[in-house]
This record gives sequence, structure tokens and C-alpha cells, in this order.
Amino acid sequence: MAKHRAPDPSSTDFDAATSALADVTGDYTVDVVHTRIGFRARHAMVTTVRGSFTRFEGRAHLDATHPEQSGVVLHIDVASIDTGQADRDDHLRSPDFFDVGTHPHIVFASTSVKQVDEAVYRVTGDLTIKDVTHPASVDFELTGSAQDPFGDTRVGFEGSLVIRRSEWGLTWNAALDTGGVLVSDKIQIEFDVSAIRSA
Repeated sequence: MAKHRAPDPSSTDFDAATSALADVTGDYTVDVVHTRIGFRARHAMVTTVRGSFTRFEGRAHLDATHPEQSGVVLHIDVASIDTGQADRDDHLRSPDFFDVGTHPHIVFASTSVKQVDEAVYRVTGDLTIKDVTHPASVDFELTGSAQDPFGDTRVGFEGSLVIRRSEWGLTWNAALDTGGVLVSDKIQIEFDVSAIRSA
């Protein structure tokens, strides 16, 4: 009897999108349990610190035929920030950074959606941090769609964007004796989203 080999995680098939549904049009809610909203920043000019937000909620409308009629709204609870180090997380919650007592949420609300490739959609919208709002764009790749074993219709998207935190009033920093600063101004925000279509 031939032996069964385990899937090779390095193969292209392992990463292939699963587009099982012909039409994903509908209203969706972000599945928090299966979604990650992360970020990364340079620390002391030499390493990368990664973290995520663990509490958030989001809604989306997808229109497969007319993508420009799609839209999304995302609310992030800033106090849920988690970098794996309690003192650093407390500092990020403080008035030096997010000041969560005064500004508890980050909000992204789309203003336009444009299909730029077969499975890539450019979502442009207003990003509000600490009550400062600027436009931002994210290229989201549709990574798959399927009906799960519980009967729910799911879609998956991945995307990221780079912002300069100083443009949203996140200006705290410390100079290094060797030159440079402790925390980079550029921050990458990462989205790995699973959403469930409303009944």
C-alpha cells in the first residue's frame, strides 16, 4: 500500500486561494476569532516589534458584479493592543501614544472600492486615529470563499498598508546615542480577514 504524504507547506498548492463560490455578493460581519489585525514597527533602528489588536468589529458589503458599490467599516478597540510585553502595551495605551482614555477607537470607513486585478481590490477610505482623519488605501486580495461545515458563507481577504504615525499625532520618540530614534515613524498595518455573510 502506498504511503500518504503530508502536505508540503512550501508548495504553491498549500497557499492557493479557494474560490469555491461563484457569487460572494452580500452583507458580511468580520469573524473576530479568525481575523488578525496586526502591525509592525522598527525598534531602536535594528529590530522589528510586532503586535496586534484583539478586540474589533467590522461590517462589509460586497458586490461581485459592481465592486465599486462595495464598502467596509472597521472599529478597533485600541486598549486591546498586544505586543507580548505588558509594560510596552501600557506605554502604547498612555497619552504618549494612543491615549486610550480619550481616544478609545481606531476607525476605518471606506469611501471607494476599485478592482485592480482579478482578485485584488483597492479599498480607499478615511482612517481615524486620535480623532485625526486622513485618507488611506489598502489593496486587499480575495484569498478564498467557501461554505463552512456550519453552513456559513465565508470570504477571506489579506492586505496591508504603511502609514506615518506622526501624521495622526503619534509623535512620541526618544533619540539614540548612536543616532536615530527608538521607534520608527513608518508603521505597517496588516489585515488577515475572515468574514461571514449575514443570513
